[in-house]
Amino acid sequence: MYIGKVIGTVVATIKISHLDRRKLLLVDQLDLQGQETGYYDIAVDVVQAGPGDTVLVIDEGNGARQILGLDPGAVRAVVVGVVDEVALGS
Repeated sequence: MYIGKVIGTVVATIKISHLDRRKLLLVDQLDLQGQETGYYDIAVDVVQAGPGDTVLVIDEGNGARQILGLDPGAVRAVVVGVVDEVALGS
């Protein structure tokens, strides 16, 4: 699981059936200072996030499939929350 920034969307006119009518987002992983790392995922959106949003991503296949109710299914990453604030303890 990680916090990321939505940097774009992915458009595919032909998709595997369990991704029909699901939005795909390009998410850049953030470091602890909130800076983009250059590591990214294409994630299925279940929270209506969009470009510019800071989001919480589950990037583990089994958890992603459980959230989407798939068994089996080819999914690795799912956007599961829009982040309002991150506070680091000192």
